[in-house]
Amino acid sequence: MSESLVLRRDHGRVRVLVLNDPERRNPLSDPLADALASELEAAEREPEVRAVVLTGAGKAFSAGADLAFLKRVRSEAAEANLAHSRRLAELFLRVYTFPKPIVAAVNGPAVAGGAGLAVACDLVVMDEAARIGFTEVKIGFVAALVGVLLVRAVGEKHARELLLTGDLVDAATAYRMGLVNRIAPAGESVEGALELAERTAGNAPSSLALTKELIASYYGMGLEDALRYAAIAGAWIRQSEDLKEGLDAFFEKRPPRF
Repeated sequence: MSESLVLRRDHGRVRVLVLNDPERRNPLSDPLADALASELEAAEREPEVRAVVLTGAGKAFSAGADLAFLKRVRSEAAEANLAHSRRLAELFLRVYTFPKPIVAAVNGPAVAGGAGLAVACDLVVMDEAARIGFTEVKIGFVAALVGVLLVRAVGEKHARELLLTGDLVDAATAYRMGLVNRIAPAGESVEGALELAERTAGNAPSSLALTKELIASYYGMGLEDALRYAAIAGAWIRQSEDLKEGLDAFFEKRPPRF
């Protein structure tokens, strides 16, 4: 394929990354996963990029595994299957721990690993006509990697319903479960995601990065350890240049220049 598997375009401080394999419904193939990881690396390095919107080209967000993978999976050696799983795990972790806000614009079906990619993002805006779900059990797979993210996102009972039924759910159901943050009118998920991303982009970069790190860390800690870690983080941020600028702007009654 001559055209990149992930396209980029900038809207002010927000970078839009588009999964670009529309004929195959943007499956999370190894080449696409590598291309997305490279684009995230570039976005992290560029200070003018303050937030990211992730969406899919064509009519789907991402259909998860590609057909080529499904056809060869039974004949692959255990080592090859483990390497594939680890690569996908690294991508999900990269998205989940990315130091800048990432907003998914679910413009169409988000299925299995594609749904997991959306859940890994900080915020999700879903087209009212889209569907999202974890269909692995319907063909004998286990939603192992995405299950880790899903339980964190929606809690155990909703995760059990989604993972054990394998049903695709509509935007209203996904919102009720806490799987998505906003529902957009048909065809307007990217616009909704851009608006939300821009709102986060105006905040202090160091505060955003540290907030994301704290949220990710709390799940593995007991109450006392979490509070101790939070106290250290709260003390550290008070020495940051972003806080100095934020307080100066507050007392001078002007917008901060982060």
